[in-house]
Amino acid sequence: MKSQIRLLGIDDSPFTFTDKYCNIIGVIMRGGEYIECILSNQVSIDGSDATNICIDMIKKSRYKKQLKSILIDGIALGGFNVIEIEKINTITDIPVITITRDKPDFENIKRALKKNFIDWEKRLNIMKKGKLYRVQTSHNPIFVKCVGLPIKEAKEIIKLSTIRGVVPEPIRVAHLIASGITRGESYGKA
Repeated sequence: MKSQIRLLGIDDSPFTFTDKYCNIIGVIMRGGEYIECILSNQVSIDGSDATNICIDMIKKSRYKKQLKSILIDGIALGGFNVIEIEKINTITDIPVITITRDKPDFENIKRALKKNFIDWEKRLNIMKKGKLYRVQTSHNPIFVKCVGLPIKEAKEIIKLSTIRGVVPEPIRVAHLIASGITRGESYGKA
C-alpha cells in the first residue's frame, strides 16, 4: 500500500443537548502526513441525517475519486445521529472504517436509546450491524468496523495513518479543528 494514499477523517464538534446542530469536520490527508483539504457541514443533534450529510460532503469533494478510505470517529455523530456505513460505502464506492477507543457497551446504549427515541430499535440495529474488531496498537487497543475492504487492509490503513497514539491522523486533526472552532481552543481526545 502506498504511504501517500488519500484518506478522509470525519469527527463532530463538541455540543450540548440544548444545541440543535453540531459541526462535522472532514480532513483529507495523504497518509497521516499532509493535509490537502478541510470539509465542513452540520448534522442535527440526535437526528437521523448524519449518513446523508456525510455522503453529500464526500460527493461534493474534488478529491472523491482519489479517496482510498473514509475514517469516522465512532458510529454516530451529534450524539445518537447514527451513521449507516454500508450506505456510505454503497453510494460513494469508498471503503469506510469506524474507529473507537472504547468497546461499545450495547446494554447502556440500549437503555439510553430506549429512554430517548421512538425509533430506538432501528438506531441500535444500525449500531450493532457488522463485525466489531479489536485492533491492538502500539499503545492501547481500538475497536474497528469496516465495510468495502477486509480487516487486514483496514489495519494497514490505520497503521499507515497513525503518527502518535492510537487514532489515525485524519480523525485526530478533524477532532482538533472541530473542537477548536466550537470552544476557541481544541482539547480532548479524538
